[in-house]
Amino acid sequence: MILRLAIGSLLARALTVGMTVLAVALSVGLFLGVEKLRTGARASFADTISGTDLIVGARSGSVQLLLYSVFRIGNATNNVSYESYLDIAARPEVDWIVPISLGDSHRQFRVMGTTPGFFEHYKYRGGRSLEIAEGHGLEDLYDAVIGADVAATLGYAPGDPIIVSHGIASFTDHDDQPFRIAGIVAKTGTPVDRTVIVGMEAIEAIHVDWRSGARTSQQTTPVEVIRQMDLTPKAITGALVGVQSKLQIFGLQRWINEYPEEPLLAILPGVALAELWQIVGVAETALIGVSGMVVVTALLGMVAMIFSSLNERRREMAIWRAMGARPATILGLLVLEAMLMAAAGAALGLGLLYLGLVAAQPLVDAAYGIWLPIEPPSAREIWVLLAVVGAAALASLLPAIRAYRLSLADGMMVRI
Repeated sequence: MILRLAIGSLLARALTVGMTVLAVALSVGLFLGVEKLRTGARASFADTISGTDLIVGARSGSVQLLLYSVFRIGNATNNVSYESYLDIAARPEVDWIVPISLGDSHRQFRVMGTTPGFFEHYKYRGGRSLEIAEGHGLEDLYDAVIGADVAATLGYAPGDPIIVSHGIASFTDHDDQPFRIAGIVAKTGTPVDRTVIVGMEAIEAIHVDWRSGARTSQQTTPVEVIRQMDLTPKAITGALVGVQSKLQIFGLQRWINEYPEEPLLAILPGVALAELWQIVGVAETALIGVSGMVVVTALLGMVAMIFSSLNERRREMAIWRAMGARPATILGLLVLEAMLMAAAGAALGLGLLYLGLVAAQPLVDAAYGIWLPIEPPSAREIWVLLAVVGAAALASLLPAIRAYRLSLADGMMVRI
């Protein structure tokens, strides 16, 4: 009976009720959307590198090693000798190992020297491999493969020449040995998009006439001569390592960290990523707070709507009281109306969320590399929806209490 009365009352005020439901729906959709974006960003961040068991570099901090080896932020405190790299590669636990060499740049984009194995073993987003969208991989000494952001920002295409600069913020170019863009990596949403990838031998080649960060002479060695040289690197910045068995990870990590020839550090990417997220993930708390305040604002608007309608409904309340309705019935009616509006708003907000996900998922993935999964509501999201309905019930108690306290005489009195 009271449910029919509540539904009828809401239908009689369809316009104002509809606006209130829409406000709640938009706020709930925003809150859940921010939650989806937060979890998607966190998952994408954690999947920046996957399938790699250890990252090896000179001894420093785990976050610092992760930053320069994966995110191309900062510089290594020292290099790793190539002999140490070979010792690690010869360990029986090692399934594969990929060296990386950093230090040069191209128009503020980092240049990374590596081997073709990088394209085979580097994985992201739960095991996805790098794909060459245009052109091909590293085949010639002076081939370069660029990330999607490099190509889009600088307008490069396969076949274009590219000149590497010495250092990160340097005005000295290796213009005597230009590279050729061989391929462009498909968008990944990882630091690979902002990286120029060349061969390890190419890094050695462009530094043949350099010692201690400066040219040794004004004359340059001809490219034909350089191609005939032994370009085995003397040192590398770090290495990505995959092991034969997950049970061997910690043993190999301990052996590398205790390596007697030089101070090395081996880190687990997942652990280091979790540490880094604790630093950069503060923004997610602010996002949740802002979207939560939007929901609170919508609920306060609903309470204000109920308050504003009380004067119009005084006679209605008085008639119900005169017909024998108990105060608890009046209170329950208004609380039920608020719960119905909140439930309708929550359901509509959930629907808007999924419509938005269907439309935005490919766009966000292509533009930012953040994957927003379209899945049934999680337990957390269901609890959020129930909390909105419960909060609406609590928020409506104040106008409901005021309504049932209105006297019958005040309700029937004609005001001029």
